[in-house]
Amino acid sequence: MENHSRRDVMQLAAAGALAGAMGATTAQAQPVAGPVIDANMHWLPETLFTDERLLSAFVGSVPREYGIRAGVAPVPGKPLRQIVIEQPPGYEVLNYAENQYSADGQIADMDQARIDKAILRLPCWQEWLGLEACKTVNDGLARHVKRNPGRFQALAVVPPWGSKDALAEAERCIKDLGFCGVQMAAHYGQLYLDEDEFRPYFKFLAGLGVPVVVHHTPMPVDYGSIVKYPNLRRQFGRCIAQGTAVGRELFSPLFEEFPNLRLVHSMLGGGFFAFADMLAPPSTGKDAVDRFEDQSAKIRRYLANNIFFDLSGAPQWGKAQLECAVKVFGADHILYGGSYPIRRDWFQDGAAYVRSLAISEPDKALILGGNAKRLFKLG
Repeated sequence: MENHSRRDVMQLAAAGALAGAMGATTAQAQPVAGPVIDANMHWLPETLFTDERLLSAFVGSVPREYGIRAGVAPVPGKPLRQIVIEQPPGYEVLNYAENQYSADGQIADMDQARIDKAILRLPCWQEWLGLEACKTVNDGLARHVKRNPGRFQALAVVPPWGSKDALAEAERCIKDLGFCGVQMAAHYGQLYLDEDEFRPYFKFLAGLGVPVVVHHTPMPVDYGSIVKYPNLRRQFGRCIAQGTAVGRELFSPLFEEFPNLRLVHSMLGGGFFAFADMLAPPSTGKDAVDRFEDQSAKIRRYLANNIFFDLSGAPQWGKAQLECAVKVFGADHILYGGSYPIRRDWFQDGAAYVRSLAISEPDKALILGGNAKRLFKLG
């Protein structure tokens, strides 16, 4: 938002809008030393490439009827296998190589990058897994966390359609397994999260009082114009999917229905800080034709109360963009995340990159761990 807009948000927060969701604003925050918490570390079962039944279940869950193809192939030039996902067929959008998700490797890399704790999520399979596969994943996550005390937390994954069994699985993960939130995809097939199909699930989650992490999808619903070029489909495509999801949530009645629902969008919401103001221009009364709905107050309230963002690899953005995002959203709405193991430099250099930004020390502390600790109620 522009300078006036951020001040408007802080005034709303002072009136109590933000206090219920986060407890303290950037202006109120005091410099605090604390752990560095990576709110976006990818996890897949360590046995995924050695357990052929599990590998078949993961590959088979990808819906080829929607123009997505998955298969197992060698990593060129290396003695490793990988899962390759193409959307549409012939255009790679995801690759998962073996030996990248072991606890020993994760912890060694965390120690090198000086990351104290990581919150684990699946990389994009949230959109596709059925309930039994979700239970397998959740149990595996729970074992992973338990075997490595103090280093990891986990997000539950369940099909989001609000069935009795799915809601029971989400509750089991939170209450019995001790997970700190749930994970969803930015859209499921052609359905973004503002659609009515997700209301029963959101109602249940709002009652549990846990945050919902919204991971990006491989591609947006409409992707024909960006397929041709790899970086457009693999980076910009995810941004389109996330930005569309955030915008639809803001303009829908979702947060009026569930005012305490908190969504954490990856990849800075697809760079949503660049669009926050222009999507909600206040009416001036000077035009003969008012071409836009004046929803600026509502949108700013939702951005203050309900939507948060993780970095998903700080170095990929550039310092000017990150400093702009902090200025627009406020440091109290941005969580550190490295998207491990997508790019080693994003992970290894990410925390130092945040520390190098021209923002205050209290703001750096919020981004690097304070926000995640508060939002996910971590000890």
